[in-house]
Amino acid sequence: MRLSRYYLPVLKETPAEASIVSHQLMLRAGLVRQASAGIYAWLPLGLKVLKNIEAVVRAEMNRAGAVEVLMPTIQSADLWRESGRYDDYGQEMLRITDRHDRDMLFGPTNEEMITDLFRRDVRSYKDLPLNLYHIQWKFRDEVRPRFGVMRGREFSMKDAYSFDLDEAGARASYEAMFAAYLRTFARLGLRGIPVRADTGPIGGDLSHEFHILADTGESALFYDKALEDIASETMRDVMPGDPIIETLQNIYAMEEGQHDPEACPVDAASLSTKRGIEVGHIFFFGTKYSDAMGAKVQGPDGGEVPVQMGSYGIGVSRLVGGIIEASHDDEGIIWPEAITPFHVGIINLRRGDADVDGASEGLEADLERAGLEVLYDDRDERAGVKFGSMDLIGLPYQVTIGPRGLKDGVFEVKTRATGEKQTLSPDETRNFITQAFR
Repeated sequence: MRLSRYYLPVLKETPAEASIVSHQLMLRAGLVRQASAGIYAWLPLGLKVLKNIEAVVRAEMNRAGAVEVLMPTIQSADLWRESGRYDDYGQEMLRITDRHDRDMLFGPTNEEMITDLFRRDVRSYKDLPLNLYHIQWKFRDEVRPRFGVMRGREFSMKDAYSFDLDEAGARASYEAMFAAYLRTFARLGLRGIPVRADTGPIGGDLSHEFHILADTGESALFYDKALEDIASETMRDVMPGDPIIETLQNIYAMEEGQHDPEACPVDAASLSTKRGIEVGHIFFFGTKYSDAMGAKVQGPDGGEVPVQMGSYGIGVSRLVGGIIEASHDDEGIIWPEAITPFHVGIINLRRGDADVDGASEGLEADLERAGLEVLYDDRDERAGVKFGSMDLIGLPYQVTIGPRGLKDGVFEVKTRATGEKQTLSPDETRNFITQAFR
């Protein structure tokens, strides 16, 4: 992609309304623009990151045996009245009346909708277990939307819902999702910290939040330091039944609101306190919705039984902000390779010079043939502007091509995360970049 033809409106100054790093950098790097309070338009660079996160989440949901559907954003209030949550949910729910005076709502979550879909079509225990998920936009009318996409009113979320015949099966489904979440965050280059959580308005008696560690995190976490000895890389292939799951579910880890210093089983020397950003939440809530809404199946003995259910959410758009909070420096964003909008940026230091143009375009073509996405800065701008823009948007690798280097037959290759620079021949550059993404 030629930057001269791309829509990338970067900003030199930090907008006054942005108080945290992720919000500042998402605005400055041209990822989003605010449409109204807590609602954002996603620009091309931000949308690519969002879609890349979706792809990782989708791959791990599919690997876990979940089946993708797509539910509507607008739901009937009648479903929520059946479950008893319509009046209980509060003012965060955006209530709507259509032209026929029917009560509708912009869905903040989908337990009622998925339960209704299930009860219409599934009749037998032979169709279980079943896990259905979708990635969809939600709306919660926050009293004080702030921190950009970290606490917006409109947001993209992956929510999955499991259906099982009995509690043992439901808890096995919960464990499968727990493992899938560990894999998902590891693939995103994150350390996901599972902490015991309150079930809140969702209901149920078993729940974990997944946090990523960041100095600017909104929540204080208290956990056994033994968690830090578990390498996040080991989570990439964890599956149900792996002993690490039981370890993580039983090791002490609590959010500030749940942590009781007097009752904490971990001594002060072994207790770590860091800040975290919640990016996922999973629940087992049994028959809360199936009882209320009549979601039953015929059991092995011929009788009807309500299904056991769980729900599993990941904040897809929230992850964009969370990853930036956890991965940035003074110059800008540092994208993990798994979700970077482009794999490499090429900086042409002298546009219009036939040799520099040819070398830049040749490298661009070679890397694209190798399956990599390239952002080629072919603008007629000063070198400092180009370097600043490339550091700001945080692509993993930068290749600078100019007349001086070409005289010596080399390009300059910079690794964004470390700042390390190397001078490599064109062939060495191609090999280095392509090998990095294998």
